[in-house]
Amino acid sequence: MWGKGCKYAGQSVRALPIRTLTVGKKRLPGVQLLVDEYIAKLKSYCHVDDVQIRSNPKNARNVMAQVHDEDIAVINLITSNDWVVMLDERGLDLSSEQLAELLGDAGNTAASRLSFCIGGPYGHGQRVRKRANVSIKLSSMVLNHQIALVVLMEQIYRSWTILKGQKYHH
Repeated sequence: MWGKGCKYAGQSVRALPIRTLTVGKKRLPGVQLLVDEYIAKLKSYCHVDDVQIRSNPKNARNVMAQVHDEDIAVINLITSNDWVVMLDERGLDLSSEQLAELLGDAGNTAASRLSFCIGGPYGHGQRVRKRANVSIKLSSMVLNHQIALVVLMEQIYRSWTILKGQKYHH
């Protein structure tokens, strides 16, 4: 597991393309502006594909059906070659350095892409949970999907600056 510090800091790391898969309602303009800003910043490190998945795509009337439908929508966008990180309030609590190390470890696998999954209002379904290579949390508090995405994008950017030994982090 990921220890203190980052074993890859300042070393060459294979940069996997990143895809964020976020279940939720249409984003607020300010949130989209921040996401776009981090995607632009990340271009010098890796390609980022940001995918929005509509919450409750089939207008299910109960929570279990809604989670099931969202689960299928997410899992259909994940390939067998993806290295999947599920964001969940019960996931591992990582430091920024540990997230950087996770990016480095994923780059050392045979994966062709790193996919971060942010669930809808009722979380992830069983398919995504079983498919995830790792589950992490951004906070002990539950975060709205839009806030979680902004925090995730900033932390991915911070991770790359750690990996490259740049001054953004401390």
